[in-house]
Amino acid sequence: MKTYFIIAVVFLSNLFGYGQKLKVIQGDFNFIKDQKEINVEFVYDNMKLLKKNLSNEDYVKEHSAELEEETRGKGTSWEKSWYASRELIYAPKFLELMNRYLYEDHNVFFAENLTDANYTLIVETIWVYPGWDAGVMKQPAKVSTLLKFVETTNREHIALEVSSENAPGDQWGSSFNNEDRLGEGYAKTGKSFAKLILKKGF
Repeated sequence: MKTYFIIAVVFLSNLFGYGQKLKVIQGDFNFIKDQKEINVEFVYDNMKLLKKNLSNEDYVKEHSAELEEETRGKGTSWEKSWYASRELIYAPKFLELMNRYLYEDHNVFFAENLTDANYTLIVETIWVYPGWDAGVMKQPAKVSTLLKFVETTNREHIALEVSSENAPGDQWGSSFNNEDRLGEGYAKTGKSFAKLILKKGF
């Protein structure tokens, strides 16, 4: 019984121990309510990973080599899925939650390649931690981003800039795929950011 209690405590601390923090760096929310669509761009150029703050290049090299030692070809396969997840998982997850709160309720649509939109939201990934799942115990992924609204035709004009730290990436049940857990972190980022916009901008 004592063992089960300890496991439960560890599980709950892993699940709820990493609160997301949103902080307005500059600007305000006044412009958003007058928009019908917002262009969105995702940037990963300077992202860091893990507690070691590895560059993406170093992380991919290290993790791919580990997988390749287990099974030949596994590292190469993972590397392809790692980069593909940006378009297949991370961006769609973020946009889905943004639109669930802002398009369905207030008719402000967020999507990539809306080049005629007055404003562009730049979602810059700063740091990620993939987390892990061992079945009985697990640790959520964490995603930190810089969320910046700029004028589409004048990128130097920043209308609003918000930092989001440690958005948790987790779901009920098991999730043994790093990219899926990170995807939930981007979903949480979108959900929390959308709620902040609703609170401050409408």
